[in-house]
Amino acid sequence: MKKPFVILLLILASHTASAQLFSKEKILNNENFDKDRFSWGYFLGFNHYGAKFDYKEKLTDANGRDVTDIQVKTKPGFSVGLLGNLRINDYVDLRFEPGLYITNRELMYPEEYFADRAYTDADLIREVKSTYVHFPLLVKFSTKRLNNFKPFVVGGISTSLNLNSNQNNPNDNNNGQFRMTKSSYYYEVGFGVDFYLYYFKFTPSIRGVFAINDELIRDNEANGPSPWTDNIESMKSRGVFINFTFQ
Repeated sequence: MKKPFVILLLILASHTASAQLFSKEKILNNENFDKDRFSWGYFLGFNHYGAKFDYKEKLTDANGRDVTDIQVKTKPGFSVGLLGNLRINDYVDLRFEPGLYITNRELMYPEEYFADRAYTDADLIREVKSTYVHFPLLVKFSTKRLNNFKPFVVGGISTSLNLNSNQNNPNDNNNGQFRMTKSSYYYEVGFGVDFYLYYFKFTPSIRGVFAINDELIRDNEANGPSPWTDNIESMKSRGVFINFTFQ
């Protein structure tokens, strides 16, 4: 007798939970929140920046085997910023999300890159610390609101200012200074869910960010051939943003 009774309770509990989630009679939090033409907020989050390298030619070792590409070790970074939202209609919004993104990467060079010169272990690693002031302009496409949540996809373009670029630094990798362009341009795509809580709207989201322009500043030719930059055709950042927005 106990087993059928437990099964019946589980069925009733499941039915009740389903009814609360999808029933049209569920109480809506902030029912008119999305009716305003403009809305504002802020976000906190995490980021992971990597990099994609294209090479002028494939290098080989003494045995004729292809040399491993430059490896990028990513580390989690911190993000904070503001949100401005322009409502176009019930399903489309235009968003501006300026933010500060602090991140750190390590570039690990194969020993074969230094075959023609003396080197130390420190020469094989370049730590790239970046502080980006990021300016994305995004279009948000939402579904119809389902009680107190609303999924969406988002995409757009962005630019950023790298405060740690070293672009104008006269020293280069021969002095331990890895240099990148001060300005970069990207396209972005992602998705998330709006949750309508009692006092505010909470939105977790994830976006992929892909640089369009080459961000590498080559080493000074006066210092001779550079194992760090000479064979690189382009270096373009890749990033993942995980943001938590409050409106």
